[in-house]
Amino acid sequence: MKKNIIAMNASIMIGLGSILAAPSVYAESISNLEKQKESIQDKRSGVESNISETEKKIDNLQDKQMTAEDQIAAIEAKIAESAKKIDAKNAEITQTKKEIEALKDEIKVLKERIAKRNEVLKERALSFQETGGDVNYLEVLFGSSSFGDLVDRVGAVATIAEADRDILKQHEIDKKDLEEKQKAVETKLASLEVAKAELLEIQKQQKQQKQEKDALVKKLKQQTKKHEDEKMGLEEEKANLAAQEKAIKSAISLEHQRLAELEAARKKAAAEAKKRAEQEAAQAAAQAASQASQASETKKQSTSSGYSAKSNSSSSSSSQSSSNVSQAPAVSSGTFTRPSAGYVSSTMGERWNKQHAGIDIAAGGTVPVVAAADGVVSRSYFSSTYGNVVFVTHSIGGQQWTTVYAHLSSRQVGEGAVVAKGQQVGIMGNTGHSFGQHLHFELHKGPWNYSKSNAVNPLNYIPN
Repeated sequence: MKKNIIAMNASIMIGLGSILAAPSVYAESISNLEKQKESIQDKRSGVESNISETEKKIDNLQDKQMTAEDQIAAIEAKIAESAKKIDAKNAEITQTKKEIEALKDEIKVLKERIAKRNEVLKERALSFQETGGDVNYLEVLFGSSSFGDLVDRVGAVATIAEADRDILKQHEIDKKDLEEKQKAVETKLASLEVAKAELLEIQKQQKQQKQEKDALVKKLKQQTKKHEDEKMGLEEEKANLAAQEKAIKSAISLEHQRLAELEAARKKAAAEAKKRAEQEAAQAAAQAASQASQASETKKQSTSSGYSAKSNSSSSSSSQSSSNVSQAPAVSSGTFTRPSAGYVSSTMGERWNKQHAGIDIAAGGTVPVVAAADGVVSRSYFSSTYGNVVFVTHSIGGQQWTTVYAHLSSRQVGEGAVVAKGQQVGIMGNTGHSFGQHLHFELHKGPWNYSKSNAVNPLNYIPN
């Protein structure tokens, strides 16, 4: 009998030991979750810092862009001013060319006048040559019939000589004037052509400067767009980290709740065990002093007590049920189960010159999508790229995991929801940046980030 009591007490203590051991497991889980939460907070801080740095880069690029655009406006004004000057020079050149054409007419008249004078001078020279020059004039003078005739002849000779001198003088003046006019207009035209060439060169340089500034503005706009896209990605990563932190907090709260329930169960079980031990000890003492007839009753009571202890020491287990949905994959026994039925239409790796960070599972009809493991929904929203997407945060063996279910036609869970492995989270679809109905599934060992550096190949973890 004493041995039976000792064995029964040992059984009770083993049961208590298993109950007492459970809180330490949950405490370790909470500690791991707290570490994951701190890690996410650190990453959020880093992402926020990156966002701040990216915003500074964008501001700096926009300032440079504004400066370049101001410079372009100034260059365009200079180009317009140069164009006006060139137009003015062209007008002067046109006017000068008209002057040259008019001068040609004058030159033509002068040439005709000079030609006539040349004829007169030739006649004078021929006469001089034939008559011997001054002898001619003496003959005229000596041939006078009277003094009055002599005076008249002297005047005539003087007039002819003066006329010859005037012809020669005018001839020289006209020739000089012609040469000066030709030289002046030629110099003016050459000067205008040089000035025009200089203006054209200046305008060419200005246009080259404008092209360079235009190229700079284009480059700055491209860099700004790149950083703006990066900022959008970082902001999405920040939002996901915040959601994951919220999910971790929810998981910690659940673990604390479970721990509290276990602690209450532990205290209740300990109290019941103590009470049973006291009752059994009293019963054993009474049975030892009883007669043989009472031994049968004691045995009966002991059997009844054993049945009661067995009944009280059994722990209740929570069961979760999920509706069997057509085409839903069977829940596997591994860490992760397959998220949907269908065939793998695209694997993880390089695709379209970009990194495909997950796998695509395609199927026709209404195809349910299920959670690959127990976890907390960290995000449930519509993304321009992912379309309808659900993010689930998992804590498995102290390791944080994140699963992504994208391009859903509809979402059936909201942020903060606790989901079980195999529980439906949505319906396969073709939303966002998608071509044809399929599930884009990602598995990240750690939190999701914009660069998707934590992504691992899901085919290494889920049943094929």
